[in-house]
Amino acid sequence: MKQNFTVRHGALDGVEAFLSVARHRNFRKAAAELRVTPSAISQAIRTLEARIGVALFLRTTRSVGLTEAGERFFARARPAFEELVAAAEIAREFGQRPTGLLRLSVPRAVLPVLLEPLVVSFCQAYPEIELEIVASGELVDLAAEGFDAGIRMGELIAPDMVAVRLTPSFPLVVVGSPDYLRGRGRPERIEDLRGHACLRMRRTDGSVAPWRFVDGNKAIEAIVSGPLIAHDYSTLLGAAIRSVGLAQVPSPVAGSAIAERRLDALLRPFAVTSPGVFLYYPQKHQVLPKLRAFIDHVRQRGDTPERRTRNGKSRRPATE
Repeated sequence: MKQNFTVRHGALDGVEAFLSVARHRNFRKAAAELRVTPSAISQAIRTLEARIGVALFLRTTRSVGLTEAGERFFARARPAFEELVAAAEIAREFGQRPTGLLRLSVPRAVLPVLLEPLVVSFCQAYPEIELEIVASGELVDLAAEGFDAGIRMGELIAPDMVAVRLTPSFPLVVVGSPDYLRGRGRPERIEDLRGHACLRMRRTDGSVAPWRFVDGNKAIEAIVSGPLIAHDYSTLLGAAIRSVGLAQVPSPVAGSAIAERRLDALLRPFAVTSPGVFLYYPQKHQVLPKLRAFIDHVRQRGDTPERRTRNGKSRRPATE
């Protein structure tokens, strides 16, 4: 039997002991139920009565009864305490099986490429999970905004996050529509971009991102200009298809438009490689079963590049 009883200093201190004594009308039976000593139960009741400022029990050598204040306290405290116990049980279930609301912050551009093929099969496999996908170009604070995880390109993920690879690495390609290129010509070198309308991305810190290239082993950042600044790749891609200008986007985002010849890929020898797309969450964050189920579902969906590169690592985030 447990030989001591730690009295906590809070609104519920002693309430469980009070309820047990009130049910049994006996201190020893309450002590046995809670696996503590009778003296610990007595101390917990005295502390509770002192905090409330009124006697709750009528004690004699032969019996234990409730005062009028004790009767009223028991009537209100018992259902409230039972609700707390039930709430704890429900919360415990969330930590033991895949259930509940799973919120993901996702860039709009990856939805058709990466997530849409997964959504139906995941929802069918885990009917007790509600999957909420919030499409945004912004890098959000996952904890502050109530997200379980986010999906972003590896170079945009902070190093203190755990990252799970979803895609292999891929190049960032410069693309332009055939109509645009007929009127403005094809850039053959990085410096040729000075004569072109270049569509740009604004970062979440407010700065406009330069276009990135490599020339041999040399990394190059090109400061370009043009008529449009957007916050997401989907907008840049759509504008490029409509001949507004050239855009630099991840190759998977532009893949179908290039295959359909709505866009031409340019400056391929100078394309810089992105680490790929990752699912990420805070390093100290407990991975609940609902998130673990999503991670496993992504990894196990057939013989995909994501599975074959599951152990690949980004340069920045810690990889699971």
